Amino acid sequence: MGEPPVLPSINLAVPFKIKTVEIPLPTADIPSHQLLIVPPSDLKEPEGVKPEATEEAPTGIRQVDIPFTNFKMPVPENEILITAGTTAVVSVAATLTATAAFKWVVTVLKPILKTAWKKIKLSKGNPKVS
Repeated sequence: MGEPPVLPSINLAVPFKIKTVEIPLPTADIPSHQLLIVPPSDLKEPEGVKPEATEEAPTGIRQVDIPFTNFKMPVPENEILITAGTTAVVSVAATLTATAAFKWVVTVLKPILKTAWKKIKLSKGNPKVS
């Protein structure tokens, strides 16, 4: 065996040094709130303490007891009920009257308008009228 074989070689450039980026760990803002104290539903005043007198303005709403139940139904004042009932009756009456009047007008005017339309078409020279 003689000489060792000559292998081809490639001269590579020197690699760049890339700096690594440090990413900080994420942080979170934890929400906080003022403590809310809710009194119990069966809270009573201590013995010997008189409750403050509060004046409630009349709201105009009556409470009506429904028989055989423990339920009270709020009902508005009489004036409000009368106004609402009157408005409902008048609007229904006006609607029914207008509907009847419109139907009557349609039945009266339909033959008149149809005859007038035929006369206009014939005067224009179009003998084919439907």
